Amino acid sequence: MAQNINPFYSSPSANSKAREEKQNIPKDNHAVSKRLQKELMVLMMCTEKGVSAFPDGENLFKWIGTITGPRDTVYAGLTYKLTLEFPHSYPYSAPVVRFVTSCFHPNVDPVGNICLDILKDKWSALYDVRTILLSIQSLLGEPNNDSPLNLLAAELWNDQTKYKKQLLQEYHKDVDRNPQDS
Repeated sequence: MAQNINPFYSSPSANSKAREEKQNIPKDNHAVSKRLQKELMVLMMCTEKGVSAFPDGENLFKWIGTITGPRDTVYAGLTYKLTLEFPHSYPYSAPVVRFVTSCFHPNVDPVGNICLDILKDKWSALYDVRTILLSIQSLLGEPNNDSPLNLLAAELWNDQTKYKKQLLQEYHKDVDRNPQDS
């Protein structure tokens, strides 16, 4: 038997391999916590206008983010809250990011899920909270109509006057209903 194989897990079954791999997962999330604390400091020192995020209370793995609509877009002057939930495998796995404030957008569904490649198959451990928020902010003004989650928003996008009317109607209905979320 090879020296680097734990004899307890020496059976060739898939279950024993899975148990051995689980054994190597760190029990605490110190490295992830440290990374998130560093990202928080970067955000606090950041001079970026229109994006911010902070932990939700004492939980370092759940944050509340805020983005403002980009200038020269139909979203200018609007502010959106988002939740960011970080897995214990962060930064090797993307956080789950959702809009809390209702967002009428081709790539956002009615419950706030976002279709953005960097949050899915294009995720990289090099991304951080700041780049996520800036990417979402950019997405507001530059939707991917080839991959819509909201068909009405995708259809209206080419008529910015009708789009803005619908956008403001949805936004203000949500803000009036949930003033603490805006």
